[in-house]
Amino acid sequence: MRPPHPGAADRRRRFAEEARSERPDLATLCLLVGAEADPRLDEAELDAAGIELDRLAGLLPYGITGPYNWVAALSSLLGERCGFHGTPDCYQRLESSLLHEVLRRRRGLPILLSVVWMEVARRAGAPVYGLALPGHFVVGFGDPGNPVMADPFAGGRLLTGPDAELLVAGTTGTPLDPSAMTPAGPLEIVLRVLNNIRAWASGRPEHTAVALWAVELSLLLPSHPARLRYDRAELLVQRGDFLAGAAEMDAYADVVSAVEPSTAAAIRRKAHAARSMLN
Repeated sequence: MRPPHPGAADRRRRFAEEARSERPDLATLCLLVGAEADPRLDEAELDAAGIELDRLAGLLPYGITGPYNWVAALSSLLGERCGFHGTPDCYQRLESSLLHEVLRRRRGLPILLSVVWMEVARRAGAPVYGLALPGHFVVGFGDPGNPVMADPFAGGRLLTGPDAELLVAGTTGTPLDPSAMTPAGPLEIVLRVLNNIRAWASGRPEHTAVALWAVELSLLLPSHPARLRYDRAELLVQRGDFLAGAAEMDAYADVVSAVEPSTAAAIRRKAHAARSMLN
């Protein structure tokens, strides 16, 4: 497999540096994910996306106070005036997970629309944060212990506690765990965005390249599931890079062998099978 071209290597370096900075910038990280998806994006276009977030923030009324007023103002601006919302077909499009495309199309997955809301609100001084509800990301305002919630996917619909419980139950079939009401940090949000991209690609064998770069960006985050190393190995094998994939499998087997020896043995057998495909 060819290594990333110089432009891709530079983008990944910037992504890793931002992810490891003292205060990772959510918009920057999401825009760099978009640049990985579309290498034609240049610095001017990335800057334009940031400028658009600044412009939208400047359209909010001055002197907003109180979480309910913030929800009303953002719903009026982003949901009604600018038309940011989601539709069922958003789940079928890669663009729905790319911030620059969501800003252009005004459509996206709940988490990307929430990123737009958070970044616009943050620039205007709102007490805003993301809430990673299972199956449906929303935004919260005010006291995290008693948040005022809005659903950007629904144009900014105000959510009560029971509304959130019904939303989660309808999406996942399970009750809402109180731990899901903890504000999500930038790196947690970006990992979830990348997981969504991998989920989109997983059902489309022709897009293993997309799944691979999503895994590789996830591995650049300071904290990530160790299992991602094995996922990357499987993708390399799927793409015909049998030696690299087998080496990754062996390395992952070494990591898990102390606690899951049977799993490690099964992974080593898969590594052997991958190497045999070269014969």
